[in-house]
Amino acid sequence: NMVTKNIAIILARGGSKRLPKKNILKLGKKPMIAWSIKAAIDSGKFHRVLVSTDDKKIAKIAKKYKAEVPFLRLKALDDFSTSSMATYYALLQAEKFWGEKYETVAQLMANCPLRTAQDIKKSMLIFN
Repeated sequence: NMVTKNIAIILARGGSKRLPKKNILKLGKKPMIAWSIKAAIDSGKFHRVLVSTDDKKIAKIAKKYKAEVPFLRLKALDDFSTSSMATYYALLQAEKFWGEKYETVAQLMANCPLRTAQDIKKSMLIFN
């Protein structure tokens, strides 16, 4: 079904140089990435909340917090790839995997634990 939908793509690369495994370090009672997943889901603005990662451990934790991680990222994995390129490749993988097109793509960084569902709702109102 080619219905247009909204997708949140949360980027979470495994190989952080400055703070190894930063995306899954505990912040409060949850791993860092869990806060972004929860905010995206609780916003109610997305048909899919996809975590794009190259790391199996991050994928497992993301799934535990109800994000979709049906594949690992194949491109834009290194320190020199931009977030925009990583999001673009994740979008291409998602479109192919689910056979869907997305009207709105929100790129959310995994290491922004203070962003709330309300922040996402406000941003979407401004954007739309």
